[in-house]
Amino acid sequence: MIKQLQQQVEKAIADINWVQEPTGLYQPIDYVLSLGGKRIRPVLTLLACKLFSDDEKQALSTALAVEVFHNFTLLHDDVMDRADTRRGKPTVHKKWNDNTAILSGDAMLIKAYQLLQQAPADKLPVLLDLFSKTAIEVCEGQQYDVDFENDLAVQLPQYIEMIRLKTAVLLAAALKMGAIIGGASLQDANALYDYGINLGLAFQLRDDYLDSFGDPAVFGKKIGGDICCNKKTFLMITALQTASEEQRKELLQWIGCTDTTCHEQKIKAVLKIYQDLQIDTRCEEAIRAYFEKSVGSLKNVQLAENKKDILVKFANDLMGRNK
Repeated sequence: MIKQLQQQVEKAIADINWVQEPTGLYQPIDYVLSLGGKRIRPVLTLLACKLFSDDEKQALSTALAVEVFHNFTLLHDDVMDRADTRRGKPTVHKKWNDNTAILSGDAMLIKAYQLLQQAPADKLPVLLDLFSKTAIEVCEGQQYDVDFENDLAVQLPQYIEMIRLKTAVLLAAALKMGAIIGGASLQDANALYDYGINLGLAFQLRDDYLDSFGDPAVFGKKIGGDICCNKKTFLMITALQTASEEQRKELLQWIGCTDTTCHEQKIKAVLKIYQDLQIDTRCEEAIRAYFEKSVGSLKNVQLAENKKDILVKFANDLMGRNK
């Protein structure tokens, strides 16, 4: 079922004529949406609708709104992070320039709202409220992420709140909007939202873990990027909080090192501290806890067990637990 929903999303994106005048505004939009990806969020919108209705296509425009919004945030994030590549291809600001990435991103945000307006009229007010609430939360999460870059006093609860806003709320909203369109009760829609929040947290923590301990061939990018950028991830925050005085001093020395020629040495040294402190195990435990909390939320959804099983399988697949 998931593959079929992915195909629906891909076809719907391809069917939209993104390239129009002025091409300098719209061509980057077509480019970034053509880079692919798993389309996790729009698929969840369609899936949630399908769980409560025989016609998931009534949620297609909303699913597209979620995907266009998500990619808008990536355009602007790449400018802020000075990222060179996205899904193995040059980012928009590298292929064109910063001004193009900012303006095309702005247009994508507006296009997302235009797509959302095509949702069933009787559901539109509540969908607009949820979409707008989620959009501002994502911006809040991004601001916290920026604020944390030079803050050595960030605590784990602050970090969890940041990734809830930056990552998890859009995943959760995608599910809730699909459920609402499908005719779900408020209780069921909220339970799916909780499922999405905790799955989003587990997913981001897994990303943190893989950046330091993953297999580059499987992970799809070089290990240690977060360490080189001094990202305040679950791993770095936990290490700073649990390190001995000597280990903390060494960590702070590496955080203060901005010489790019020392990246390999920096990654190796920080990873050793992580392993000495068993940070990998602590992170895996947190991932497992949020995953189990996510799946546990499904007990509050009034659906047949075979339908809930689809969501459990999706969660397992997303977390790489299907092997």
